[in-house]
Amino acid sequence: VYLSMASWAEVKGLEGISQFMYKHSDEERMHMLKLVKYVNERGGQSEISALTQPKAVFESFQKMFEDLYEHEIFVSKSINELVHVALEEKDYATHNFLQWFVAEQMEEEALARTILDKINLIGNDKSGLYLFDRDVQQITVESAAADSPQ
Repeated sequence: VYLSMASWAEVKGLEGISQFMYKHSDEERMHMLKLVKYVNERGGQSEISALTQPKAVFESFQKMFEDLYEHEIFVSKSINELVHVALEEKDYATHNFLQWFVAEQMEEEALARTILDKINLIGNDKSGLYLFDRDVQQITVESAAADSPQ
């Protein structure tokens, strides 16, 4: 999802948005690897299934972020279902492991909501879009600095 959005934004000349989406795409891959490794280390074998091809064209950058927010809600519900199953199975180690993802999703949903709030303030103002694109790029730079080892 993020990678497709990054590509669309890049082609539209939205450099900040594309960098934001590329970075989040990389983060999502790391999250997937975290799950794969956990299953394998616990004696299972992760199966990597095909994903549904994500949307490649968006009506607007606002619609793209609305879709992103809906996707984050879907991911949160999926993680909550995993937590529910872990508790039903009394698999407390997995429940504990999944708490990181629960917290991560709370952050992702909050970020997506904040971005949508900013987009709603901008409306159709082109200069507002320019400033928003720059601001989102700054979020990416600050986030990368926070993620780098000291």
